[in-house]
Amino acid sequence: MNGTLIPNTPIAVDFWQIRKCSHIRLFFLSHMHSDHTMGLSSTWKNPLYCSPVTARILKHKLQVKNKLINPLEVGVCHMLPLDDCGIETVAVTLIDANHCPGSVMFLFEGYFGTILYTGDFRYHSSMLSYPPLRNLKVDVLYLDNTNCDPEQRLPSRQEATEQIKELIERHPHHDVMIGLYSIGKESLLVDLAKTFKSWIVVSPQRLELLSLLEIEDVFSSTHGDGRICVVEQPEVNYHNMVKWNSEHPTIAILPTSRKVKVWHKDIHVVPYSDHSSYEELIDFVSQLKPSSIIPVVKTKHCLFHFRPYLSSEKAIHCVEIPDSVKSFMTCQKVESRVEPQKLRASIKRVPLGVQFEPTETNLQCVADLDRTGKNSEKTQNAKRGTLSPDYGEALIPLTESTVLSSDPKDRSFPLTVSEICEISKNAFEMPSAILSPQDMNVTVISDSSVLCAKTRYVINLNSSLDHMYKTFPSARISSVSILPHKKRKKLDSRTFFWQVERYFTGSPF
Repeated sequence: MNGTLIPNTPIAVDFWQIRKCSHIRLFFLSHMHSDHTMGLSSTWKNPLYCSPVTARILKHKLQVKNKLINPLEVGVCHMLPLDDCGIETVAVTLIDANHCPGSVMFLFEGYFGTILYTGDFRYHSSMLSYPPLRNLKVDVLYLDNTNCDPEQRLPSRQEATEQIKELIERHPHHDVMIGLYSIGKESLLVDLAKTFKSWIVVSPQRLELLSLLEIEDVFSSTHGDGRICVVEQPEVNYHNMVKWNSEHPTIAILPTSRKVKVWHKDIHVVPYSDHSSYEELIDFVSQLKPSSIIPVVKTKHCLFHFRPYLSSEKAIHCVEIPDSVKSFMTCQKVESRVEPQKLRASIKRVPLGVQFEPTETNLQCVADLDRTGKNSEKTQNAKRGTLSPDYGEALIPLTESTVLSSDPKDRSFPLTVSEICEISKNAFEMPSAILSPQDMNVTVISDSSVLCAKTRYVINLNSSLDHMYKTFPSARISSVSILPHKKRKKLDSRTFFWQVERYFTGSPF
């Protein structure tokens, strides 16, 4: 993974492993290639900064929240705070990296000196004539060293484009499959479309992405509109080449500087690269003359190639961090401040498998538990999603369950306990009921037990019918409401006993 934590600062570039950078407050994204976005997803919770084009792609591909994305205009110096009191700031300038749509270099200037982070870039001599880089003294250069190999010779992109055109011209009756990654080399495709006067056929997903880039419209997602097609690079393999050639003569082109094994005679690798060549890197460093260099690709050790071109001035090795920045880096983030008590309360609020819907019918069931039938405090608590202390102090939100009850015209009341049991047998699973022994109004809510709310007594419908009759010999049921819930594992009497005891305080058992 490519990415950097700038030492002695609260700044990170292309680094999204939040657990490893709790002190970071400013996050920057150079471009949208996957090796620079690892760890960045729709769950990201910190503000980040990037170019406007990258911002559009970021929202489209990773669905990062819009309020967290801060697009910065390219070529303009932006002042961002490095503390909470406005004492320290950093000057940030975005510079076109000539790599892929939206890719930029970051120039940071602050108490730590001057830092240039190239990200992935393809150097061109005109870059050093840009006002931000003209006559600039750079203390630390984070350099894209992808192609830092003196033995690897890379043509310019213009030369590589001509090689690709020649290949296509030599196969006038062939379909052409070009293997690319999701973003990059769009200028090559536009050039090919104009040269061969053909639509470039892409997938609907790629076409949707291309519409965000504001480039020339030479693309179609309709198969057969053109003989030049774009596929994902891994799709260019032996199996697909055999398949494509069985349907129509086909060649495939891989425009990449990476070493690729070719398993089919019709696959052609062209060294078209969006990274600087070794010669271009030497030219860039010798012109810029930074005090020190840090490679972006840390697996490649090539610093000795650039030592003759470094500035003779000593690099800043010891940076004193201002106190306000230290406080800024060590303070706890607002997003991470969680009240443990609130978390515990939210876990204990809802008994497993019990949910009520805030409908008038359901509220009436709770109101019926009050013998007077008035709008009592108990009923008011039910409307707020709680039960009063008389009902066991169980905090139960009125949520998404649906009350199931037959039309009063289609049923006769009162019901006996045996009739309730018969209803339970036909239910999806053996239900439970909350009973008031005086009026015997019933709300069926969960598994195979009956909770007598006022007496705090639990009776199992399956095994304790005799005990029910002994407890309430003349009890008759006047109303029933059934609340369905997701089927879950049956609870035996001991487990159900324990669950009820957890949420209903003051019970005698």
